[in-house]
Amino acid sequence: MARQTANGPDLSAWQPPPFPPLEKREGRLIRLEPLEADTHAADLHRAFSGHDRLWDYMPYGPFPSAASYHRWAKEMAAGPDPQFHVLRCKQTGHCGGVASYLRITPQAGTIEVGHICIAPELQQSAAMTEAMFLMMKWAFEAGYRRYEWKCNAANLASRRAAQRLGFSFEGVFRQAAVVKGRNRDTAWFSVIDSEWPALSEAYRVWLSPANFDASGKQQERLSDLTRLVRPGQDPALQP
Repeated sequence: MARQTANGPDLSAWQPPPFPPLEKREGRLIRLEPLEADTHAADLHRAFSGHDRLWDYMPYGPFPSAASYHRWAKEMAAGPDPQFHVLRCKQTGHCGGVASYLRITPQAGTIEVGHICIAPELQQSAAMTEAMFLMMKWAFEAGYRRYEWKCNAANLASRRAAQRLGFSFEGVFRQAAVVKGRNRDTAWFSVIDSEWPALSEAYRVWLSPANFDASGKQQERLSDLTRLVRPGQDPALQP
């Protein structure tokens, strides 16, 4: 534990974590693969095609053709930040979404998850939740101190997802950006390293095969398991 001083906890012994390596991460239900346009773009465009509302809160998209998505994927895969990962369902073998690490700042121990776009075939699935767990798990085990989630404040589905996954609400930055010619207020969420042990256990319990019956119905909800971990509740989602 860091020693408390008048100016805050003493982190003189803390070492910045590494930059995320480009590598596959394997779960029971999902495989995370570094985005490669030639390998992934066609299958991702198949999964996203016909679901233009997926792009409502994104600064890009929708993509009218496989070729246009391939160009975008090639451009995104070329840069170190954001670092995109493809969600490949191990049951079907198909790519069903993307997520990225971004605003990667090892010297501060902070990293964000974002650019999350999940096709209907993976939405509200245990595989999608496992992907979010794997990305968060790597970050904290690598030594990051803070894991962030930011979204358009109007995107209540994203805010609900953040809260379910154990992120604490920190507030709304008003008029933070202009996206596709519209104002964007940005809602901020985070998990910090001291919360990770309890949150990791909540994921372990929820992702266990024992938590699902023969039809795949969950016995315990993840939001119930994470509720005691997250100190900051989103007021926009309260009953």
